[in-house]
Amino acid sequence: MAEHTRSSITIDATPAEVMAVIADFAAYPAWTGEVKEIEVLETAGNGRAAQVRLLLDAGAIRDEHVLAYTWDGDREVSWTLVKSQMLRSLDGSYALAPAGSGTEVTYQLAVDVKIPMLGMIKRKAEKVIIDRALAGLKKRVEG
Repeated sequence: MAEHTRSSITIDATPAEVMAVIADFAAYPAWTGEVKEIEVLETAGNGRAAQVRLLLDAGAIRDEHVLAYTWDGDREVSWTLVKSQMLRSLDGSYALAPAGSGTEVTYQLAVDVKIPMLGMIKRKAEKVIIDRALAGLKKRVEG
């Protein structure tokens, strides 16, 4: 990823418990807020999603995109954009590492929109997406 935004949070659970929540796409509408519909289009040999269609509704921004996922056990999951109406690219990852009795989760994201946007505004939007996602993930795993 070229220019990206990154943030971390510690969750009181094992990496396997955290990754199980990340891999449970059917539950995303219950804890992510912006994801209104989700459909696993393709499954990998490990039983986890390889390609997923998401319908997002974040007020002024409504988009449907398809993401391709790559899994590295319970250590990392990364995704890249296959298709979207509003985005040119979307590359992201969750990296999980044991941290004491919990797990440090690092979310990295790089988004490129089809409409012109200042890099500073784009990074701020990425930061908001990341912070909301990490807070929602922590609440879902620990709750």
